[in-house]
Amino acid sequence: MAEKKSKTMSREEAGRKGGEATAKNHDKEFFQEIGQKGGEATAENHDKEFYQEIGQKGGEATAENHDKEFYQEIGQKGGEARAQQREDDSNSGNNNSKMSREEASRKGGQSSSGGRRKSNND
Repeated sequence: MAEKKSKTMSREEAGRKGGEATAKNHDKEFFQEIGQKGGEATAENHDKEFYQEIGQKGGEATAENHDKEFYQEIGQKGGEARAQQREDDSNSGNNNSKMSREEASRKGGQSSSGGRRKSNND
């Protein structure tokens, strides 16, 4: 005799179906808004250690599921995107990007010396 199949759906299947229905009925802005609200609520209810722990777990899970080439590829893509952003900022006159190491060193040196250069009279 054949086994009877259960007519109840699993939590996984119910969640998938619910997610698909929600995705069909809402736009990008809806998901951005609920994500923002969820992030704010989470931030209010958790401390630094919580974020460190979930970050560690996420990093470990990612490391288990990806190889060296994966990290090289995403690193390269990130570097290329950042270089393009800096080039775009430079071409548009937008100086909101980070300062160069040379500029940071110069400013740090000026700050350490009281913002003035030594003259021959000092």
